[in-house]
Amino acid sequence: MIRLTLFAVLSVPIAWISRWSLRHPASHGFSRFFAFEAVLAVILLNIPHWFRQPLRPQQLFSWIFLCASLVYVAWGFLLLRRLGGFRPTAEVAPDFGWEKTGHLVTTGIYRRIRHPMYGSLFLLAWGAVLKAVTAGSLALGIAASLALFATAKAEEAENVRSFGEEYVEYMKRTNRFVPFLL
Repeated sequence: MIRLTLFAVLSVPIAWISRWSLRHPASHGFSRFFAFEAVLAVILLNIPHWFRQPLRPQQLFSWIFLCASLVYVAWGFLLLRRLGGFRPTAEVAPDFGWEKTGHLVTTGIYRRIRHPMYGSLFLLAWGAVLKAVTAGSLALGIAASLALFATAKAEEAENVRSFGEEYVEYMKRTNRFVPFLL
């Protein structure tokens, strides 16, 4: 009951941040909302297992995913802030200020993957799933993954409109979430 209450309470700010996106299903923020919710749900579902048998291989892989998730989000965010510039837009959109970049960032982590922050959520979701692999956690991991793929596809369409052929070429030489894999 506590985890369900916590889910409801933590979903309120996620819904508030996503309020515009939820009214615009074609935006990348629409599917991102569901990715956030699925990640939150799998974390809360498996929270009792986070520190059980810490040296078990499954737990070690989980921690590797979770630590990599932190690296992805920090590195991606810093590069966008430092190199992305700002692109004012005439359209009203759900983007956070740091998402409205004026320059395509293709260095650092962006040299290998297009979406390090979504990759971070992907690793976070699967790191949480590995804490206790059950039918419920697997379903939430798959739901988060599908929502993240939909988010990335929608954002890629937005980026092609913003950056044109430069982004199309960038897509050809990078992966979405995990270097050399995905």
